[in-house]
Amino acid sequence: MYQSSLMYSRAVPEEPPLFVRLLADPLRWRLARELAVSDRRVRELVAAVGQPQNLVSYHLRQLRAARVVTARRSSADGRDSYYHLDLARCAEAWAEAGTALHPGLAGTSGPASHRKGQRLRVLFLCTGNSGRSPLAEALLRHRARDRVEVASAGSHPKPLRPEAVRAAAEYGIVLEHEPTHLDSVRRKRFDWVISLCDKVRELRPDFPGEPRTIHWSLPDPARELDETGDAWPAFRRTARELDTRIRFLPFALTADAEEELS
Repeated sequence: MYQSSLMYSRAVPEEPPLFVRLLADPLRWRLARELAVSDRRVRELVAAVGQPQNLVSYHLRQLRAARVVTARRSSADGRDSYYHLDLARCAEAWAEAGTALHPGLAGTSGPASHRKGQRLRVLFLCTGNSGRSPLAEALLRHRARDRVEVASAGSHPKPLRPEAVRAAAEYGIVLEHEPTHLDSVRRKRFDWVISLCDKVRELRPDFPGEPRTIHWSLPDPARELDETGDAWPAFRRTARELDTRIRFLPFALTADAEEELS
């Protein structure tokens, strides 16, 4: 369990944990609910909650100060930022709040499961379909087994990156993928379409059947070189973030699948 300001202070047991106090505010709750679905820009959050930008920005600063919300510069427009709700951190803080209320509530929270027998079709999109989206496809297939049909594509496909293959191998996955162009899947039906980079989000077409669309603003790991010019650390971080986000998809896992992977 991490040590942070989100933990309950035993010195002042009458005071609710910070996480509870933060989300008790109706506007912060609405912002968190929006960000739980998809990464958003400030103007999108303003439109979603119907409040002035300065007020939305104030509450976002409160959530960022508590480190449950993070921000990244958009790779499509560097003047913009995407905000992201850290669901793993929220899950820990939620569990801590339950424990602070009563020890018997410890460990009762976790990611939502899909209904047994439900088989959904999921598409991951990025620009090159060479790193982020093949990794996401492989990680979701690995976690969900046969519970989903999953595919990936890119607006400008490039050969599969060896760093992506290496990152997948750390999860016991043999990643074999033929880069696919977005045009080849745009007439297929999906239940969920998840964009993984800001540029492809701007190009994302309408798909048949009105699938649920969400956005995860992830930088291109191929462009994030370390001091030696190596992209491997960035690919490893990207795989770790994708796996965390996939664990909190509301349809991906059942308790049986979680037990198999633990």
